[in-house]
Amino acid sequence: MTTPTDDKFEQARALFPHAGTIAYFNSASFGPFSTPVRDAIEENLRFRLEAEIDDTPGVMAIQDELRGDYAGLIGAAKKEVGIGMNTTFGLNIAAFGLPLEEGDEVLLSGVEFPALAYTWRAAAEERGLKLRFVEPRDRCFDIDNLAEAVTDKTRAVALSFVQYFNGYKNDLTAAAEICRRHNMFLVVDGIQGMGAEPIDVKKLGVDIFSSGCQKWMLGPQGCGFFYLPDHIRDELRHPFMGWLGADWKMNFTDLFKYDLPYFDSARRFEMGYYAALNILGMKASVRLFQDLGIEKIQRHNHALIDRLHDYVRAHEFYICTSVMDERHRSSIYSFTCRGYERLHELLMSRRIITAVREGSIRVSVHLFNNEQDIDRLIAGLDDFAV
Repeated sequence: MTTPTDDKFEQARALFPHAGTIAYFNSASFGPFSTPVRDAIEENLRFRLEAEIDDTPGVMAIQDELRGDYAGLIGAAKKEVGIGMNTTFGLNIAAFGLPLEEGDEVLLSGVEFPALAYTWRAAAEERGLKLRFVEPRDRCFDIDNLAEAVTDKTRAVALSFVQYFNGYKNDLTAAAEICRRHNMFLVVDGIQGMGAEPIDVKKLGVDIFSSGCQKWMLGPQGCGFFYLPDHIRDELRHPFMGWLGADWKMNFTDLFKYDLPYFDSARRFEMGYYAALNILGMKASVRLFQDLGIEKIQRHNHALIDRLHDYVRAHEFYICTSVMDERHRSSIYSFTCRGYERLHELLMSRRIITAVREGSIRVSVHLFNNEQDIDRLIAGLDDFAV
C-alpha cells in the first residue's frame, strides 16, 4: 500500500499503545483507545478528584460541539443530531416514536444484528405492529427481496449500514428509493460502518440514523448519537423525556420552571446529562476522524484488506465469506476454513486479535493497522494451514 496518506496514518498509529505489540483486528467488537482519549479521561478524573471547580458547563459545551462534529461526519445539520448512549438509544426513538399505527408492517433483514430485531420486536408487541423479515440471498440482505416484500401495510424498513458478521455493506441508496416510492420510513443502524465507511444521510434520504461510538469510532462505551431530520423529528411521539430536552438557555440558577419549550432540534430526545468521562474521551477521538477523513480511512482499510484477500483467494485451504464487490465491501473481511475455531485460538495466542462470527473468522481492519499487521496475520494462517 503506497498512498499519499501513508505518513498521516503512521502518525495516527503512533497514538495507539497496542500497535506494534498486538495486531488488533476487532474494531467491529470494540475499538482500542488512543492516547488522546486516555488523556482526556484522566484529565477529567483529576478535576473530579481535586473537586475545586464544577466542570459541568465545560462538559456541556463539549457535548454541543460533538453534535456538530457528528453532523459533519454524516452530512447532516447540527440541529438534526442528538447525543445518545449507544446505537439502541436511537433505534428506540424510531421504534417507539415513529407515527405508526396498529397493523402497520416493519421490514427487517433476515440476517440482522439483534439490536434492531429486539428493539422492533418490543415495539411491535407494545404498539400492535407486524414485524416481517426479508429473506436473504447467500447470507446477505437482498434489495430485490425487499422490493417484493413491500405490501400496502408496510410503513418502515429498519436496516444495518453494514452487516456485522461478513461486512456486507447494504445498498442504502436503493433501500431509500424503495422507501420513498412507497411512503415508508428508513431507519439505519450505523454502528458497523460509522468511522470506517463514508455516509451522507441527507443525500441518501435516511429518516433516522443511530450509531454507538465504542467500535469503529474508537470512543468510550456509553457514547453514541442519532440523526433526526426536521420533518421526522416533529412527527415523532415522545417515547421518553428528560428535563434537558427543554431549552434552559444554560441557566440553572432558577429551576422552578415547568413550561419551558422543548428544543427545536434533535436535543429534544436526549436523556439528560451524560457521563463526562465518555463525552470528553469521545471529543478527543472524533478529532482523529476529522483529521484523516473517513474517505481516506476507507481507502486505507480496503487496501489492507486487498492484501489479505489476495492471500486467501490464492490459498486452497481458506474460503472468503465476504462480498468483495466495490458497492458492498466494507472494512470487515471474513473467511473460513476447517477448524476455524482452533485457528482463532492460535491467532489469539500470537496476540493477533480477530473474532469468530457465524462460522467465519472476522477481521476488522482500521486506521491504526498497517501492512506489517496483515503480514503477521498471514504468517499465522500459513502456519495453521500446514
